[in-house]
Amino acid sequence: MSDVWEQYLTTAEIRKEDMNRLVMNFLVVEGYLEAVEKFQKESGTKPEVGVASISDRLAVKRDIESGDLEDAVEKLNAINPEILKTNFSLNQQRFIERIRIGVTIKETFNFAEKELKPLVEQNLAFLEELEKTMAILRFRDLPDIPEAERELLDNSRWFKTAAEVNAAILTSQTGLKCPKLLDLLKMLTWTQNQLDEKVEYPRMSVLPTGQLTVINPPWPSE
Repeated sequence: MSDVWEQYLTTAEIRKEDMNRLVMNFLVVEGYLEAVEKFQKESGTKPEVGVASISDRLAVKRDIESGDLEDAVEKLNAINPEILKTNFSLNQQRFIERIRIGVTIKETFNFAEKELKPLVEQNLAFLEELEKTMAILRFRDLPDIPEAERELLDNSRWFKTAAEVNAAILTSQTGLKCPKLLDLLKMLTWTQNQLDEKVEYPRMSVLPTGQLTVINPPWPSE
């Protein structure tokens, strides 16, 4: 049976154009701008979005990662203002930064009322995060903040927020949330999991190298 599978694998026809589009999609989604330009020149494959839009998306991502949130907001509004209006994580981070730099409580509350409250009213899943964020205001000194709330102040959250905003921009531009290659790998994994219990076949056991291992299903006893 495994010989039949291997024959199918070796005779399967995959067009070079399809492979090139898959590679280009990965480069665009991951934001490898120089690689996109070089691959386009070498293969003649056009990216799904303009090179300028990739550059703009990366600029927003870099600003958020470095903590330049207001610069990021300005750039984001130029790309797609709806993302700012609907992205809770970015507005939550803007709220937290106001606390960090010592903006008055009144101004901070006003910001929460204007930017965060409408998002929570639209999606109650954000309520717990909002309550945890608001709890920070009870403490005058940052070292006194309990650990559960203190993690909101960790700089690593900038990278998490940047990734979410990057994905939101990408979706608005291409309709995608991740590279098509990742979706194909997820489909491969799911399909193999279904086959494991049913048929003998060469399983791709090491995805990065394509290494195959013959799987023998647990046939039912007589």
